[in-house]
Formats: sequence, C-alpha cells, structure tokens
Amino acid sequence: MNALRLIVLLVLAAACLVPIWAMVATSFKTQVQIFSLDLSPIFVPTLDNYRAVIEDRFDRFLWNSVIVGVAATVLTLMAGTMCAYALARFRFMGRGTLAGGTLLLRTLPPAVLAVPLFLTWTNLGLASSLTGLTLAYAALNLPFTIWLLYGFVQQVPEELEEAAAIDGCGPFRVFWSVILPLLAPGLAAAAIFTFRIAWNEFILSLVLTNRFTRTLPVAASLYVTDVGVEWGKIMAAGTLIALPPLLFTFVAARQIIGGLTAGAVKG
Repeated sequence: MNALRLIVLLVLAAACLVPIWAMVATSFKTQVQIFSLDLSPIFVPTLDNYRAVIEDRFDRFLWNSVIVGVAATVLTLMAGTMCAYALARFRFMGRGTLAGGTLLLRTLPPAVLAVPLFLTWTNLGLASSLTGLTLAYAALNLPFTIWLLYGFVQQVPEELEEAAAIDGCGPFRVFWSVILPLLAPGLAAAAIFTFRIAWNEFILSLVLTNRFTRTLPVAASLYVTDVGVEWGKIMAAGTLIALPPLLFTFVAARQIIGGLTAGAVKG
C-alpha cells in the first residue's frame, strides 16, 4: 500500500513538474530549436532569450511588481487583521454570516471586476497608476485574509486579553502585544498568498496600468506580437517571474502549512 501511494505521488509530482521543465527548457532554446521536431532533452542552450528580456526594460517592470506586491500585502494584512479581530471578538447581529460571507467575495473572478474598477479608478484619477493597482489587489485579497485570520483569532483564549487588561494594558496594547504575536503563522500564510496573487495577477494589471506602470505578467504578454509569438522570450520572462514567489514559498513552506491547517479550524 505504501509503495502504491509512493508511485501515485511520484506520478502526480512528475505531472506538476513537466510544465515547469518545459518552460525552463524552452527559455534556453532558439526559435529554430523550439519549432524543431527533435524532442530530445539534450540541446545546446543559449542565454539570448534572457539577455533580450533583461535588456527590454525588465528592471522597470520588476520594480513595479515589487512595489505593488509588497504594498498590497502590507495593506491587506493591516486591514485584514483588524477586521478579523473585530469579527471574532465583538458581538453584533449577523456576525457569523458576515464572517462566512467574506470568503464568498473572493470567488468573484478579477475579469468581472476589471471594467467597473477601470471606470471607478478613472473617475478618481487612480487609473494607470501603481496606487490604483495596489488598492485593487488589497481589496481583492482582503476577504481571504479576513477569513484566514478569523480562525486564528478564535483560537486565542480571551483569558489572555483579560489578563493583559487587568495588568493595565489598553485595547491597542493588548492587540499589539498579545494578539499579533500569536497570529504570526496566520499572518505569514496570508502574506504569502497575498503576495503571490499580486505578483502573478494579469487581468487587472492589464486594464489598470499603462506602458510605464505595467507589471511583469503584462510585460511578458508583449512578446505575443502581430508577426508571431516569441516563445523563447515568453518562457524566459515566465521563468524569471516565477522565481521570486517560488523561492519565497519554499522558504516559508512550514508557515503556509501551519496557516492552512490552523487557520481553517473555527472555534
């Protein structure tokens, strides 16, 4: 039974790794090699695709993605932590429905929100700016962050807050010194998911940015031209785009697993 389970896991792992291998391998091929009928994994690699991508204003698009990803993550965590704490601790009518309904908002696809957001942001003067895109990503990820941290806050005994209040701590001090440290695994998991979505999202970035503020996923799509698709450059850009969140995920894998398992349990 264990051997069969191992085989199934290896097959699933291979199925997940094959597209990644295809992307990385293609990024080291010339256009002639890409369209060649020779499917041998052995070929003469080239760095021309990476050189072309990096020289094509890659640093500007990278900086835009970093700014938007980090800012959206910080805003989402700040607002989501306070909202989750309020839902878990304050007693008011419809609290449970509101807490459960927050996750339903996350099911809305970004494509549905693109046009209304563009019209709203245009009226507010936020269209084609990193600020507008950051606010859009923060709003997009806020429901999931609230839902995730809501479960974490419920696991914190209220007696700890009462003891801190007896010792003379005010509400803000209790929240900052008692609650936040205990929410560290949930905050880490929420930060990782928020950053990955803000880093990889395409539709909203395509609609809400211009040639100066576009992020890396949109920049990669520019290699689909009227005369053909530059597959080598697209795969090189995709590999470079995937590296930061991939490394970040591997480093914080324990935090992600802890966040998913603990945060999903409701008290």
